Order: sequence, then structure tokens, then C-alpha cells
Amino acid sequence: MRKALAVAILALGIVPAHADDPAGCDGFKWSVTRERALLTSSELPTLNSGVDATTLPPLGATLNLQPAATAKLPKLPERTQKSGTHAGYLQLGQIPAGVYTVSISSYAWIDVVQDGAYVKPMALSGATGCDGIRRAIKFNLAAGLTTVQISGVDAATIRIAVIPSSN
Repeated sequence: MRKALAVAILALGIVPAHADDPAGCDGFKWSVTRERALLTSSELPTLNSGVDATTLPPLGATLNLQPAATAKLPKLPERTQKSGTHAGYLQLGQIPAGVYTVSISSYAWIDVVQDGAYVKPMALSGATGCDGIRRAIKFNLAAGLTTVQISGVDAATIRIAVIPSSN
């Protein structure tokens, strides 16, 4: 029974996302040049968790996080968080429908929520050792209010970019 369950889990791709991430910027499954440029900009605004972002994507910011136990995320993260980590969220407002890439500067769990439901990612890519970017996830979003939740972060801040996908 355990062997069958392990095979099913592997077939579904449910493994720790960081376990086999390649190293270097060329390790991403697609070009992250735009995302990386935004995340490494010296002019990123700093936003507090829970803020309504006034800028439509493309958006880049340093997000101030809260201890996970007190972060008051609109929806519980899909993944249980380790104690001592941080979490936060952004409200993106009335975005147009389309495919968007959410990118972050360090390891974290990303949930995107629309109409109270999690939006499943279309594609996930990550790499270690690429200055400024750690993970990029593509979502097909409906027009309307969108919440991006970040959790499981070791530090009290994280850089985040949300941009319309070019591919």
C-alpha cells in the first residue's frame, strides 16, 4: 500500500518544490530576465502585508511580512507552515484576465486566491544561486480581484514581482 501511494505521489509531482531545483539562472524552465530585473531593482517600493496594491501588474515590491501565527492571511495557506516563519499578502485589485507570473526572491510558498478559491498554477520553475530570484510560478487568472499570499518565509521581508506572462 505504501509503495503504491509513493508511486502515485511521484506521478502527480507532489514532491518538495525545492528538492531538485537546478542551480544558476539558466536553471529556470523559461527566461526570467524580466522578473529578475524587477526583483533586483534598487527602486522597489516597500509594501506592508495586506495592502491593496495601487499599481496593476507589472508590479514589483519588497513585502513586509508578519510572523506566520499573526499574519491574518485571507485564506489558510495550502501548505502547513513551519513555526518561526513569516507570511503576508497583497491584494491586486481589478486585474485583466490573462496568464501572470508571480516571482519571489527567496524560498516561500505562494498561494493565489480569486473568489475565495485557490488558483492552481499552470507552471512552476525554480533555481538556486540566481541572484534576486528563487521561484517563478505562472497562473491563468480571471479578471477581477486577486490575492497573492506568501508564506513559509524565513525572513521578515521578501521581494515579489507579478507580471503578465510573455509566453
